[in-house]
Order: sequence, then structure tokens, then C-alpha cells
Amino acid sequence: MDRLRRLPKAELHVHLDGSLRPATMLELARIRHVSLPADEVGALAGAMAVRRRTSLEEYLERFTVTLALMQDWEALERIAYELAADHAAENVRYVEVRFCPALSTEGDLRSHDVLDAVLAGLERARAHFAIRTAVIVCALRSLSAYASREMADLAISYLGRGVCALDLAGAEAGHPVREHLEALRAASLAGLPITIHAGEGFGSASIREAIELGGASRLGHGTRLVEDPELLRTVREAGIPLEVCLTSNVQTGVVSSYETHPVRRYFDDGIRVCLCTDNRLMSGVTLSREYQHAHDELGFSWSELVGIARSGFENVFVGAEMRASLLGSFDSEVGVG
Repeated sequence: MDRLRRLPKAELHVHLDGSLRPATMLELARIRHVSLPADEVGALAGAMAVRRRTSLEEYLERFTVTLALMQDWEALERIAYELAADHAAENVRYVEVRFCPALSTEGDLRSHDVLDAVLAGLERARAHFAIRTAVIVCALRSLSAYASREMADLAISYLGRGVCALDLAGAEAGHPVREHLEALRAASLAGLPITIHAGEGFGSASIREAIELGGASRLGHGTRLVEDPELLRTVREAGIPLEVCLTSNVQTGVVSSYETHPVRRYFDDGIRVCLCTDNRLMSGVTLSREYQHAHDELGFSWSELVGIARSGFENVFVGAEMRASLLGSFDSEVGVG
């Protein structure tokens, strides 16, 4: 495990509102008079983590608890800082933090204030730790097309100022990509990369829609890609990376176990895969632990895991110069090439 912790890594799929520290939640809740499901760190961590197979919709219900604590500048700045610090502690060198700013506007903040607070926290972390960061703004499938366009416009206005991409997230069933095409096309025309949650809570048709209609250049999860061999070939030939979240996929029931996760087949078939955490709090994981699961339950060798770690840096949503810098540092440290 220590060897995997020391391996330089990139985190491309982690939700800010799913990755709070339990101790911080307790402190914020006391100050802000928010009720939590437990009043001790260990008990709260247990209450927030998913311990049994459930549906994606049930998994997402826990976010109402964390979002209640994310309605003011100070809390948002701190939560963002701590998430970057936690990644840095396990040698994650680059992290793309994703969240929907509109969900933190129940108080006095507007969406751009929310984004500014998170970016300030990430910048503070960059100054303290050897980590680079960016934000992926999330539009939500369950909200209106108008709300998605607002998030797209917000992301566009911060392109080059800390935001690197737009995501379409949330429950897939009953909320197709086609309902949010205006937002996705506006972002794409502005030069903003697109990643879409697909093949997590719905079948391979959702993945096809994300690619063919949504213009996704990366796929969040993509777990059910295995159901469509033709689409699998398309993803491989187009070089579309999968943001794979092993523990989350087991918890939401899209796979029955780590051992049955199709990432082993995807990797062997030449599809680009990147290991990610999804939600450090709800899934009770770290990125190093996800690499450990890939080794222990799916038989990935050390050299294969090094390749997957490098793939993370290859597929970041940054410019060519920063990508080259990240890859150069990785290769020099790990001894690749």
C-alpha cells in the first residue's frame, strides 16, 4: 500500500460535496446549527459512507447532508482546501475537483461567489502543497435545461481562470443528455472540454448518447460499456478515456463486486482507463486504496498500475504545456522511458 501511496497520481473524478472530512463537518455543523446523523467523527464517517449495495439514487441522497454545510464562503473555501490537502497527502499531483455551484446558493452566495470560494481554497492548497488543481463545473441532469445553460455560461466565463471543463452529472434514468444539449454545445463551442456521467445508473445507450449527442471527450464511469461491443470499439478507436470509480460502482450496484468490474477487460482491450475515487466520504476511499483494489481484486500488476497512473496525467483537461510538464515529472520520478 505504501508503494501505491508514493506513486504520483492524478485524480480526474472527485466530487467536492462528496468528499468532506467528518471532523470538519462536525465543526461546521456546530457553528451553523445543522443537524447531522451522528455527533462523533467515527460514527459520522460510518453514517455517511455507503456500506451496502444500493441504487445510485439512494447513494446520492447523502449529498443533502453535505450540501447543508456548503452554503457560505468560509465553509466552501475550507472544504476545497482540505480536499486538495488530503489528495496531496497521498501523492496526488493533480486533481480536477467537480461540483455544481448552483447547489450552494441557498444563502447569500451566487454561483460565481461559490466558484470563487472554491478556487480560493484550491489556490491556498497549491501554495502549501505540491499539487495542481482545476475545477470541473457540473450541470445536473435532474435540473432544467435553463439551469444547465447557467452552469455552462459560468464555466465558460472562468475558462482559463481555474475551470477546465463542464460535466453533466446526476441520475441518468429519466434524465437524458438530449435535454441539456444547449448547455453542452455552448460549452463545446467556447472551447470547454466535456465529460459526462454515463453508464453508471443506466445502460450503454446512455454512453452512446453522451458521445454522439453530448460530445463527451471523457466518460464519467462508463461501466456498462461492456454491454455494447460496437460502442466499445468506438470508444477505443476514438481514444475516449473512462473515469473509473471502482468502489462507488460496487456500492451503487452497477457491478456486483470488485472482481466482476469490467475495467480489467477495458484495459486489456486497449481502452484508456483512469482510476478515480468519485466521493471520498460517501465511498470511504482514497485514490491509493482504489489502486490497491485494482491490484488485489482485479490482478493489475505494478507495471500496469504505473501505466494507469500515467494515463491519468495523459488525459487531464489542461493545455499541452502543463500536460507535458506533469508527464515529464511523472516519468522522471517513476523512471518511465
